[in-house]
Amino acid sequence: MALKEYQRRRILVFLNPDLDPLGAGYHIAQSKIAVGSGGAFGKGWLAASQSQLNFLPLNHTDFIFAVLSEQWGFLGSLAVLLAYFYLITKGFQIARDCTDLFAALLAAGVSAMLAIQVLINIAMVVGMMPVVGIPLPLLLNIHMRRFMY
Repeated sequence: MALKEYQRRRILVFLNPDLDPLGAGYHIAQSKIAVGSGGAFGKGWLAASQSQLNFLPLNHTDFIFAVLSEQWGFLGSLAVLLAYFYLITKGFQIARDCTDLFAALLAAGVSAMLAIQVLINIAMVVGMMPVVGIPLPLLLNIHMRRFMY
């Protein structure tokens, strides 16, 4: 199975970010700058230069975590990670407590999907994975189906 040219380019830029800093490597370079410049407490709401001056493309979807890290710093990023951890573990607890097989599988599937998307997005934003274009998702509540059957 052969890779398409843009896929091959993303992998090459992931392995060597300086290969094309103004082309295929631009997104990840700007993302790392945004995450790193946030420091411990961030630059403040709407005071972040990378996102507010549009140096970071797609800052409202694919790189929203970089924007959050720049504006709210390490502590804000940690708060978001803890919130996602809570949601994901709560989803798996709901799956475990369901008496309905469909609801249990649905809760486990949505929780697993959420966990994978959060992991991929955050790893992509900090340069641990190639840029793949997966936005940071939200989880819908399916806990109400617990006692349906």
